[in-house]
Amino acid sequence: MTTVDDISHPSRIAGPDEAISAEELQLAARNHGIPLEALRYDVTPAGLHYLLIHYDIPHVDPAAHTLTVDGAVERPLSLDLATLRELPRVTHRVTLECAGNGRALLHPRPVSQPWLVEAVGNAEWTGTPLAPLLREAGLAKDAVDVVFTGADHGIERGVEQDYQRALPVADALREEVLLAYEMNGAPLLPQHGAPLRLIVPGWYGMAHVKWLRNIRVLTEPFEGYQNAVAYRLRQEAGDPGVPVTRIEPRALVRPPGFPDFMSRTRVLRPGPCTVDGRAWSGHAPVTAVEVTFDDGTTWVPATLDEPAGGAWAWRRWHVEWHPTPGRHVLGARATDASGRTQPVEQPWNRGGFANNLVQRVEVVVLAE
Repeated sequence: MTTVDDISHPSRIAGPDEAISAEELQLAARNHGIPLEALRYDVTPAGLHYLLIHYDIPHVDPAAHTLTVDGAVERPLSLDLATLRELPRVTHRVTLECAGNGRALLHPRPVSQPWLVEAVGNAEWTGTPLAPLLREAGLAKDAVDVVFTGADHGIERGVEQDYQRALPVADALREEVLLAYEMNGAPLLPQHGAPLRLIVPGWYGMAHVKWLRNIRVLTEPFEGYQNAVAYRLRQEAGDPGVPVTRIEPRALVRPPGFPDFMSRTRVLRPGPCTVDGRAWSGHAPVTAVEVTFDDGTTWVPATLDEPAGGAWAWRRWHVEWHPTPGRHVLGARATDASGRTQPVEQPWNRGGFANNLVQRVEVVVLAE
């Protein structure tokens, strides 16, 4: 008899010389990153924003969709989209980054969605704050976690499940957490969670549950797969690990010049060049960005533009470069107000999460 274990296998680490598998390529075809030249935009166009879709994009009829709030509450709620749209409306500009961003650059490589550095985007999300709804429902005094359930369903590592993630009550009650129904001023697209999704500023993307249909309050920690098994920082398979939560600081370079088709190596003509990019952190505002043009041997400070879009949006930086002909390796590292700085060498973890290792951009400057 065929079981889910025959088709859904435990996580594993790639062998020393193992190439990207057909399964990983299949995931990469479904889940795209931002083209790095799109770092020029303050707000990422919806079609260029990164995507990670765990299972299928579900078919959800907006006219019939309801959100329920239940569990350890005094007054369970059931709200359709029209009702949610009548509630106070706010817009936040928020940088979202996948927790697995950078996974494919680790050695050895965790086998999963093979992200390089492009799993990010910065969009304007419009909806209604979550906290007033939770207060209206009346949280139990001993409430611990708030569980968010999407309409997407599948099997992962042998576990059949709806996609579910939880937030501690204190985080769910943050005023900036949104029930969002618009992205960049338009209704959510199907792949971005239409008709309703959660936005948790500062947290990695796994917390921003799409196709949201239920919110359940628990009086004990949530032990669902995505909380207790999947998104954990661990060294060994049996290690319970620690949860993945807030986004580690990162800066990305918008690649200068023009690319070689296959290698994506950049080609630049001689002369002064403005090198720029974006930086962000989920812990605290970015306070500094340093740039290297020689693969980390030396670093120079970049100029930070004024913040554009609030505390949860990325920030542009720039620096002037007068390159000499030859090959150069560019990178940038961010520091935030909490004192966190991107590492030059990334500590390894089994899931390939929170890998904010400094990006490497190879540039060939032509001779005069």
